[in-house]
Amino acid sequence: MKQNWELEDIIEGCKSSDRRAQEQLFKKFYGKMLVVCQRYIRDKDSAQEVLQEGFIKVFEHIKGYDKKGSFEGWMRRIIVNCAIDSIRKSKKDWVLSDNDNDFKYIPEEDEFGEDWEITTLKAEVALEAINKLSPAYKAVFNLYVMEEFTHKEIAQILEISEGTSKSNLAKAKMNLQNYLKQKFIKIAQ
Repeated sequence: MKQNWELEDIIEGCKSSDRRAQEQLFKKFYGKMLVVCQRYIRDKDSAQEVLQEGFIKVFEHIKGYDKKGSFEGWMRRIIVNCAIDSIRKSKKDWVLSDNDNDFKYIPEEDEFGEDWEITTLKAEVALEAINKLSPAYKAVFNLYVMEEFTHKEIAQILEISEGTSKSNLAKAKMNLQNYLKQKFIKIAQ
């Protein structure tokens, strides 16, 4: 007999270390949180490993969840922090990327004509473009655009200056724009 769990019951069960409640929480949020991990980590297997670590942290700290704000937002923050920690472990000085090669040439809008405009973009293409970013740019872009952190918060999370956060965001946007323009030029040809 399958039990229909409500989120509050699942949370309370997890606070009591109930394995079935933990399984329900895992099943309920696995897909959403995997997408969050994949925004930061290109390799799906690595993203799944980070997600596993994230769920372990969620289960360890769930007693501290005080029902202020959404549970999903609380959980997402833990998962994002796990992804960032994973990136930090995998690359030393990954955020400090002021390499001129990262600043790709972006053609002027006029080169594409006045009619050139992207009005719709499939999520698949957007994710592909984001995954092409360096880890530094990808982390700042995701934290700023997707998670809606301020540059001050990003600087604290990533242990960088606000200026580096702003610079990495600008470069990420330019690289995304360049990639998408090139992608759509190839499609149009």
